[in-house]
Amino acid sequence: MQEFVKQLGLKYRRSMAGKTAVFNGEEMILEETDWYLLDLFRLWWRYGISFIRLQMWVEEIMEKFMRIYKYQAHGYAFSSVEELLDSLGGSGFINMTRRPLSDSLLELGVSQRFIDEVIAPVMRVNYGQNVSIPAFVGAVSLAGAQNNLWAVEGGNKLVCSGLLKMANANLLQAKVESISPVYSASEEGSELYDIVILATPLQESVGSGVQFEGFNPPFDQVPGNYHSTVATIVHGYLNTSFFGFPDPRLFPFASILTTEMPNLFFNSIASICPVNISAGFRRKQPQEAGVYKVFSPQPLDKTQLKTLFSSCLHIKNCYTHIETFKYKWQAYPCYGSSQGLPPVEIHPNLFYLNGIELAGSAMEMSSVAAKNIALLAYHRWNRQTDMVDQKDLMHRIKTEL
Repeated sequence: MQEFVKQLGLKYRRSMAGKTAVFNGEEMILEETDWYLLDLFRLWWRYGISFIRLQMWVEEIMEKFMRIYKYQAHGYAFSSVEELLDSLGGSGFINMTRRPLSDSLLELGVSQRFIDEVIAPVMRVNYGQNVSIPAFVGAVSLAGAQNNLWAVEGGNKLVCSGLLKMANANLLQAKVESISPVYSASEEGSELYDIVILATPLQESVGSGVQFEGFNPPFDQVPGNYHSTVATIVHGYLNTSFFGFPDPRLFPFASILTTEMPNLFFNSIASICPVNISAGFRRKQPQEAGVYKVFSPQPLDKTQLKTLFSSCLHIKNCYTHIETFKYKWQAYPCYGSSQGLPPVEIHPNLFYLNGIELAGSAMEMSSVAAKNIALLAYHRWNRQTDMVDQKDLMHRIKTEL
């Protein structure tokens, strides 16, 4: 993604500092401060060296994953998600897609308390799920919780629109209803293509509407379902009393994560900033009307909104006194440790991108999968078998150099 930003001449959005806390339904059990050393001391006092073990584990996984950029820079591709993961981390990476995150962390020596109070909140905000998700998915999620995250000025969507324009692609505003191999003259209303790449989830719960006709043998159903997440955007005043701060002027947090408790109806809440941040912009204080994003498993009802927010200057809805916008979407796969990974090659010259999401769902993962399929399709078309699913690539690349 960073390479795309560079190629398109886009700018990184100015970052806005903001502290995070973890809420268990009754009190804040973990609070970030302005002092890094104090935060480290608090983590050590409450969790021992669990956070150090976690950091080393994530860094080791990310260091191995970074190999993919070198492989792709030399033109190598992989015919399946398993082959890609095996080339990066061997059988260890593949096993991580089949084993719960909690089991892997406990074996690593991370305490159950740290898992419940730190890891689980991160999984809830990133994937809306718990620590039973596969370990590799959890590692991707934890890597995305680091402090070195970035966004594009004007919105990340500019990357997609910019790449589409740069590619000089002929974008057809049409719905694909079916895909079939061509053995004779095509039917009216259809188009012929040498290579087709599917970049939409094919799980039944998503309802892509794409039918596969005339394939022999017929395709099996892509395993799994997608998880529904509700994002509620609220313009209003945060009810800081609910979080134990009767005086909003004393509430210092920009985002709140939550533990997995039966009485908690939301996963996270955060003050959000515009896609363009001017030099004079400042984050709204809790005693001011701000814009907040709430993630929850179900749409928030009137009572729940009133619990989180108090009255607001801009009244759109008289019974909530809050201006809201809700969006429910199939955000990520429903992760389980027993699920398989979908194929990349569904049929000769028919490729499926979104199978990578079963290993880990993130923009960077989809970008890696897209480049892999572009290389794979090219090598298949030109019968360059020596560039696909090669073993010991690190040694091979060093030899080439």
